[in-house]
Amino acid sequence: MKPFRLNKHGKLVFPCSIFIELDFSIISDLDHLQAIIRRDFEGKAPTGTEIAKWAAAGSYSTRYDLLRDIGVHLFWANRFALTMYDKRPTRWRDVPRTRDDVFVPLLQPWMDSKAKVASVRDAYGHLDAKWSRAAEDELFDMLFDLFSNKLYRAQELPPIKATIAEALATPGAMTTTLENFNPDYRQYSSDEILDVTEEQPELESLRRWAMVLHNQHPWDRSRAKLKTFGEMEADDVVVLFHPKNREVLDFINCVKSGTTCPKQTPKPDPAVKPVRPLPPLVIGNDAPIQPKIEALAIRKGEVICNNDDVVRNAPPSWSPMSADDIVEKTGIKRRRYTAEPLENIALEAARAAMRHAGRGPGEIGAVLFCTCTSSRLIPSTATWLSGQLGIMQTHCSADIIAACAGFPYGMAEAIRLMREVERPVLMVMAEKFSDKIGNARPSRMIFGDGAAAMVIAPSNGERDVEVVQTYASGPFSQVNSIIWPNHDFDNDITVYGPEVKKLVKRYLDQMMGELSGLKSVKGGKALIDDIDVIVPHQANKTMIIDIAVPQGIKADDIYFNIAEVGNASSASIPIAMADAVYDGAITKRSLIFAPGFGAGAVGGYVVMWLDPAMVAPEVTTELTMVPSPRTAHSSLEDIKEAFGK
Repeated sequence: MKPFRLNKHGKLVFPCSIFIELDFSIISDLDHLQAIIRRDFEGKAPTGTEIAKWAAAGSYSTRYDLLRDIGVHLFWANRFALTMYDKRPTRWRDVPRTRDDVFVPLLQPWMDSKAKVASVRDAYGHLDAKWSRAAEDELFDMLFDLFSNKLYRAQELPPIKATIAEALATPGAMTTTLENFNPDYRQYSSDEILDVTEEQPELESLRRWAMVLHNQHPWDRSRAKLKTFGEMEADDVVVLFHPKNREVLDFINCVKSGTTCPKQTPKPDPAVKPVRPLPPLVIGNDAPIQPKIEALAIRKGEVICNNDDVVRNAPPSWSPMSADDIVEKTGIKRRRYTAEPLENIALEAARAAMRHAGRGPGEIGAVLFCTCTSSRLIPSTATWLSGQLGIMQTHCSADIIAACAGFPYGMAEAIRLMREVERPVLMVMAEKFSDKIGNARPSRMIFGDGAAAMVIAPSNGERDVEVVQTYASGPFSQVNSIIWPNHDFDNDITVYGPEVKKLVKRYLDQMMGELSGLKSVKGGKALIDDIDVIVPHQANKTMIIDIAVPQGIKADDIYFNIAEVGNASSASIPIAMADAVYDGAITKRSLIFAPGFGAGAVGGYVVMWLDPAMVAPEVTTELTMVPSPRTAHSSLEDIKEAFGK
């Protein structure tokens, strides 16, 4: 988990975007590591020679543009030190000669560096500031000190450094030595870096970069030089590289011994269409149980993460973007995060829904929990909720993992269970993405946190649900278009946009065809003509409109709240329904078409009546940064009880 925090200025910060760490326990071999390094460091980074060439040619428009390139380059030049090693300056006389867990970089000089550095300095002086001359000049001093004193070529750096014995056996090998090394040289603390504040988000991000990079070279850079090992004297200070942790050392040893195990990806079978279309579930007048929605309650995340917050936390692997760029790409201005555990916000929504429905724990026949972001496996969150709500027994308490189609999946299962037990079913949908996103830019732009709950009961009169349909699967590339955990992205949630668009278009085509063929419930030609409001899964406003309009759907007929809450996956449709009532977009009993689609190539829709009276007042809470109850309540007594002591 990679949680956010608030700094001393009350600003949202993502430590995982600032302090770059890789989980080497999931990196399978050297090729896997190199692919991650290329994506996170090399893909966006110019070489020092390229920066000098572009600077001399007048290719930079502003000082910030040049500064950003220098920063990205320096991250690339330190890519393996940042991700694999801790640097420890040590006097040569004290360096162990035979240990296999102490390493030293073998470096090649950066040729013609003085001329290249001079061209960059000269170009900067002729450029205009983009936002703040004072701030940009200060950042230039920090970054240029590192850039101008970089001694080595970055292209040839290997991830596995040489041991001292290997270095001594390499003719002409060179490494960094430090003159007059001061062990008390200024370094920035983690809190100092996280507490940075700038009016301009891009400059705030760049200042954090500069501080992190400064900490990679905590010595007088102008006094550093390259020496061969044959030239070393006893009092020379060399920079030793120590693996950051046991996983890194194990990875190094496996690579050197040839015992790494590359991932084996099985070849998928060709995708085959079903022998006949799978029909939707139509709740006709002859259905044994007619479903009624007694309550809908929602609980959004209590922390607002706006687009400026995303930009101010940009890691070096991201392409440049502004807050307005995010709006253009996604339609999102803000997303909502929570500091609470996922199950806590689910419980708050569940209690509010039961309270609004006037139902007690003894009346609930089943509890369904729809999510794709739960880290709780035993007990399942549905059973945990049942216990927290005081429900002594249910016919079924189960988790459903259907990602962004969680709402139609949950509704279909709730109706089936309700027919079996003839009691109300509590359906809870909740997601917490904020601590699972990491440095995957599309995911960080889109996803938010939130929860919703519905009480669905047998009706004594009119029904509230007309049609339910669910789908799953498709071409292998669409099934894997959204992945978590993704070992190629340090276990972060990742989204492959083009494949997502394909599955959305495929399912929307199918949905519109089915609705056109279903009987009207208002006396018209077809069910599709009866729809009052479309409340889709809030995936990406720009994408949905681009796909829906060619289907004959008017953008004005679609309700969006994604601009303010982001994409909360399984909870997004019910949260949007509630917001449509709160916003006054729905003021009377209306027929809703609610389609959802997402990870695993799942999809589905619900056609249902939404009455404003169903919707409970929004659950609100103030931000409280507290530990998870699972941690806070764990004690020696719990351990003794678990082991029967």
